[in-house]
Amino acid sequence: MTAHQDLIEMKVPAKPEYVGIVRLTVSGVANRVGYTYDEIEDIKVAIAEACTNVVDHAYHDEGLISLEVSVREQFVEFRITDYGRDANAGELKKYRGPIQPDEPIQELTEGGLGLFLIESLMDDVEIKQNKGVAIVMKKFFLKDGVTHGTDGFETKTTNENR
Repeated sequence: MTAHQDLIEMKVPAKPEYVGIVRLTVSGVANRVGYTYDEIEDIKVAIAEACTNVVDHAYHDEGLISLEVSVREQFVEFRITDYGRDANAGELKKYRGPIQPDEPIQELTEGGLGLFLIESLMDDVEIKQNKGVAIVMKKFFLKDGVTHGTDGFETKTTNENR
């Protein structure tokens, strides 16, 4: 198991006006650890989708969105948790994409598109159920589609190769 380097936690009311605060926090952390602009944008969209799912589906009345960001050696793990309605994780998983290209748009069911989008933007996604639901997303540190600096190897570019 990879040890935590840093752990950031926050809780905000499960209301639409607080989703932006979670996005900004995640954006700041992602920038700090060195993700590219495109990776940060992907992370922000995935986090917003997960938070929106909490706002729309987790609570009958009021509740909290819990964010945990674990900075690790090879990736950052983002966890969005609610403590709301009991949801069946198996049911949520069956609504994941992909969307079939030959399926008429009028026949698409509501729901699941957010999870499909999250899975498309993040490197690893798990849905966990305990008291409420947690969406655990990982984004690995990648450069040019290849993980650098792992297994003791580091890629360096020099002018000698030009």
